Amino acid sequence: MFPPFRILPSLLAADYGSLASEILRAQNAGADAIHLDIMDGHFVPNISFGPAVVSLAAKTAPDFHRNVHLMLTQPNRYVDVFAKAGADTLQIHVEAQCNVKDTLRAIRSAGMRAGLVLNPRTESGAALPYIEEGLVDELLYMSVYPGFGGQSFMDTPLPNIRFLRARYPELEIMIDGGINCQTLPLAAQAGCNAFVAGSALFKQPDMQAEIAAYRDILEHL
Repeated sequence: MFPPFRILPSLLAADYGSLASEILRAQNAGADAIHLDIMDGHFVPNISFGPAVVSLAAKTAPDFHRNVHLMLTQPNRYVDVFAKAGADTLQIHVEAQCNVKDTLRAIRSAGMRAGLVLNPRTESGAALPYIEEGLVDELLYMSVYPGFGGQSFMDTPLPNIRFLRARYPELEIMIDGGINCQTLPLAAQAGCNAFVAGSALFKQPDMQAEIAAYRDILEHL
Protein backbone atom coordinates (compact mmCIF):
# COMPACT_ATOMS: atom_id res chain seq x y z
CA MET A 1 0.00 0.00 0.00
CA PHE A 2 1.45 3.35 -1.06
CA PRO A 3 1.85 5.67 1.99
CA PRO A 4 -0.26 8.84 2.09
CA PHE A 5 1.18 12.08 0.74
CA ARG A 6 2.79 14.43 3.28
CA ILE A 7 4.00 18.02 2.92
CA LEU A 8 6.68 19.38 5.24
CA PRO A 9 7.74 23.05 5.22
CA SER A 10 11.45 23.45 5.98
CA LEU A 11 12.14 25.94 8.75
CA LEU A 12 15.50 26.74 7.14
CA ALA A 13 13.65 29.15 4.83
CA ALA A 14 11.64 30.84 7.59
CA ASP A 15 12.04 34.30 9.10
CA TYR A 16 14.60 33.65 11.83
CA GLY A 17 13.41 36.65 13.79
CA SER A 18 9.96 35.07 14.20
CA LEU A 19 10.57 31.33 14.38
CA ALA A 20 7.71 30.57 16.77
CA SER A 21 5.26 32.46 14.56
CA GLU A 22 6.65 30.76 11.46
CA ILE A 23 6.18 27.30 13.02
CA LEU A 24 2.57 28.16 13.82
CA ARG A 25 2.09 29.54 10.31
CA ALA A 26 3.17 26.22 8.84
CA GLN A 27 0.91 24.28 11.19
CA ASN A 28 -2.09 26.52 10.51
CA ALA A 29 -1.46 26.30 6.76
CA GLY A 30 -2.25 22.59 6.90
CA ALA A 31 1.25 21.12 6.68
CA ASP A 32 1.75 17.58 7.95
CA ALA A 33 4.97 18.24 9.86
CA ILE A 34 7.75 20.80 10.29
CA HIS A 35 11.17 19.89 8.89
CA LEU A 36 14.22 21.12 10.81
CA ASP A 37 17.65 21.05 9.19
CA ILE A 38 20.51 20.72 11.68
CA MET A 39 23.91 21.56 10.15
CA ASP A 40 27.31 21.42 11.79
CA GLY A 41 29.48 23.41 9.36
CA HIS A 42 31.61 20.28 8.80
CA PHE A 43 29.46 17.62 7.15
CA VAL A 44 27.91 20.43 5.10
CA PRO A 45 29.28 23.95 4.45
CA ASN A 46 26.73 25.77 6.57
CA ILE A 47 25.60 26.12 10.19
CA SER A 48 21.89 26.31 10.98
CA PHE A 49 19.96 25.30 14.08
CA GLY A 50 20.67 23.32 17.20
CA PRO A 51 18.49 21.41 19.66
CA ALA A 52 17.14 24.65 21.15
CA VAL A 53 15.12 25.29 17.99
CA VAL A 54 13.68 21.78 18.15
CA SER A 55 12.70 22.52 21.75
CA LEU A 56 11.12 25.77 20.60
CA ALA A 57 9.05 23.88 18.01
CA ALA A 58 7.95 21.36 20.64
CA LYS A 59 6.91 24.12 23.03
CA THR A 60 5.24 26.25 20.36
CA ALA A 61 3.28 23.51 18.59
CA PRO A 62 3.45 20.32 20.66
CA ASP A 63 1.14 18.35 18.35
CA PHE A 64 2.99 19.36 15.15
CA HIS A 65 5.31 16.50 14.13
CA ARG A 66 8.99 17.51 14.26
CA ASN A 67 10.98 15.91 11.44
CA VAL A 68 14.64 16.56 12.25
CA HIS A 69 17.36 16.09 9.61
CA LEU A 70 20.88 15.80 11.07
CA MET A 71 23.51 16.99 8.61
CA LEU A 72 26.29 16.12 11.05
CA THR A 73 29.55 14.27 10.60
CA GLN A 74 28.90 12.22 13.76
CA PRO A 75 25.14 12.19 14.35
CA ASN A 76 25.49 9.25 16.76
CA ARG A 77 26.77 11.69 19.38
CA TYR A 78 23.54 13.70 19.37
CA VAL A 79 20.71 11.15 19.35
CA ASP A 80 19.82 11.59 23.01
CA VAL A 81 20.20 15.38 22.79
CA PHE A 82 17.60 15.66 20.05
CA ALA A 83 15.32 13.09 21.64
CA LYS A 84 15.24 15.24 24.79
CA ALA A 85 14.70 18.36 22.67
CA GLY A 86 11.51 16.86 21.25
CA ALA A 87 12.34 15.39 17.84
CA ASP A 88 9.68 12.95 16.63
CA THR A 89 11.67 11.70 13.65
CA LEU A 90 15.46 11.82 13.48
CA GLN A 91 17.12 11.43 10.07
CA ILE A 92 20.81 10.65 9.59
CA HIS A 93 22.92 10.43 6.45
CA VAL A 94 24.16 7.12 5.10
CA GLU A 95 27.35 9.08 4.29
CA ALA A 96 27.92 10.07 7.93
CA GLN A 97 31.04 8.97 9.82
CA CYS A 98 29.38 6.67 12.31
CA ASN A 99 28.03 3.16 12.63
CA VAL A 100 24.80 3.81 10.77
CA LYS A 101 23.04 0.63 11.92
CA ASP A 102 23.81 1.29 15.58
CA THR A 103 22.71 4.91 15.24
CA LEU A 104 19.39 3.97 13.62
CA ARG A 105 18.82 1.48 16.43
CA ALA A 106 19.64 4.16 19.01
CA ILE A 107 17.13 6.53 17.41
CA ARG A 108 14.42 3.91 17.72
CA SER A 109 15.44 3.07 21.27
CA ALA A 110 15.09 6.76 22.17
CA GLY A 111 11.46 6.67 21.04
CA MET A 112 11.81 8.40 17.66
CA ARG A 113 11.18 7.33 14.08
CA ALA A 114 14.43 6.53 12.29
CA GLY A 115 15.13 8.16 8.94
CA LEU A 116 17.96 7.50 6.50
CA VAL A 117 19.15 10.24 4.13
CA LEU A 118 20.98 9.89 0.80
CA ASN A 119 22.74 12.65 -1.11
CA PRO A 120 21.73 13.22 -4.75
CA ARG A 121 24.43 11.05 -6.32
CA THR A 122 24.45 8.30 -3.71
CA GLU A 123 23.19 5.08 -5.26
CA SER A 124 20.07 3.49 -3.82
CA GLY A 125 22.07 0.36 -3.03
CA ALA A 126 23.70 2.21 -0.14
CA ALA A 127 20.34 2.15 1.68
CA LEU A 128 19.42 -1.46 1.05
CA PRO A 129 21.22 -3.10 4.01
CA TYR A 130 19.44 -0.80 6.45
CA ILE A 131 16.01 -1.15 4.85
CA GLU A 132 16.34 -4.92 4.57
CA GLU A 133 17.22 -5.16 8.26
CA GLY A 134 14.08 -3.19 9.12
CA LEU A 135 15.94 -0.23 10.62
CA VAL A 136 14.44 2.53 8.44
CA ASP A 137 11.03 4.12 9.07
CA GLU A 138 11.48 6.64 6.27
CA LEU A 139 14.02 7.41 3.58
CA LEU A 140 14.92 10.92 2.42
CA TYR A 141 16.60 11.51 -0.92
CA MET A 142 18.19 14.93 -1.37
CA SER A 143 17.49 16.60 -4.71
CA VAL A 144 20.10 19.29 -3.99
CA TYR A 145 23.48 19.06 -2.32
CA PRO A 146 22.70 19.69 1.35
CA GLY A 147 23.85 22.83 3.06
CA PHE A 148 21.95 25.80 1.63
CA GLY A 149 18.31 26.53 0.90
CA GLY A 150 16.99 27.96 -2.34
CA GLN A 151 18.88 25.63 -4.69
CA SER A 152 17.47 24.30 -7.96
CA PHE A 153 15.99 20.82 -8.17
CA MET A 154 18.24 18.02 -9.43
CA ASP A 155 16.62 15.05 -11.16
CA THR A 156 19.65 12.84 -10.45
CA PRO A 157 18.01 10.79 -7.66
CA LEU A 158 14.76 10.06 -9.53
CA PRO A 159 15.88 6.71 -11.06
CA ASN A 160 17.02 5.58 -7.61
CA ILE A 161 13.68 6.60 -6.14
CA ARG A 162 11.83 4.62 -8.81
CA PHE A 163 13.90 1.56 -7.95
CA LEU A 164 13.23 1.90 -4.23
CA ARG A 165 9.50 2.47 -4.70
CA ALA A 166 9.20 -0.63 -6.87
CA ARG A 167 11.09 -2.70 -4.32
CA TYR A 168 9.46 -1.24 -1.19
CA PRO A 169 5.88 -0.16 -2.03
CA GLU A 170 5.05 0.66 1.61
CA LEU A 171 8.20 2.64 2.46
CA GLU A 172 7.87 6.35 3.15
CA ILE A 173 10.14 8.05 0.60
CA MET A 174 10.74 11.76 1.11
CA ILE A 175 12.48 14.27 -1.13
CA ASP A 176 14.05 17.61 -0.23
CA GLY A 177 15.52 20.29 -2.46
CA GLY A 178 13.99 22.61 -5.03
CA ILE A 179 10.45 21.30 -4.54
CA ASN A 180 7.72 23.54 -5.97
CA CYS A 181 4.61 23.22 -8.15
CA GLN A 182 6.75 22.34 -11.18
CA THR A 183 9.03 19.74 -9.59
CA LEU A 184 6.52 18.20 -7.19
CA PRO A 185 4.85 15.99 -9.85
CA LEU A 186 8.24 14.76 -11.10
CA ALA A 187 9.12 13.56 -7.61
CA ALA A 188 5.68 12.08 -6.98
CA GLN A 189 5.65 10.20 -10.27
CA ALA A 190 9.05 8.73 -9.40
CA GLY A 191 7.59 7.36 -6.18
CA CYS A 192 7.95 9.99 -3.45
CA ASN A 193 5.10 10.40 -1.03
CA ALA A 194 6.59 13.06 1.29
CA PHE A 195 7.86 16.45 0.13
CA VAL A 196 10.03 18.99 1.96
CA ALA A 197 9.78 22.52 0.63
CA GLY A 198 11.49 25.56 2.10
CA SER A 199 11.62 28.74 0.05
CA ALA A 200 8.67 27.69 -2.11
CA LEU A 201 6.43 27.65 0.98
CA PHE A 202 7.84 30.11 3.52
CA LYS A 203 8.34 32.84 0.91
CA GLN A 204 4.68 32.66 -0.09
CA PRO A 205 2.38 35.30 1.43
CA ASP A 206 -0.35 32.62 1.61
CA MET A 207 1.29 29.33 2.57
CA GLN A 208 -2.09 27.67 3.05
CA ALA A 209 -3.03 28.31 -0.57
CA GLU A 210 0.32 26.98 -1.77
CA ILE A 211 -0.01 23.79 0.25
CA ALA A 212 -3.54 23.36 -1.08
CA ALA A 213 -2.12 23.72 -4.60
CA TYR A 214 0.41 20.98 -3.85
CA ARG A 215 -2.31 18.66 -2.62
CA ASP A 216 -4.41 19.35 -5.70
CA ILE A 217 -1.45 18.46 -7.95
CA LEU A 218 -0.86 15.23 -6.05
CA GLU A 219 -4.53 14.23 -6.16
CA HIS A 220 -4.68 14.65 -9.93
CA LEU A 221 -1.52 12.82 -10.95
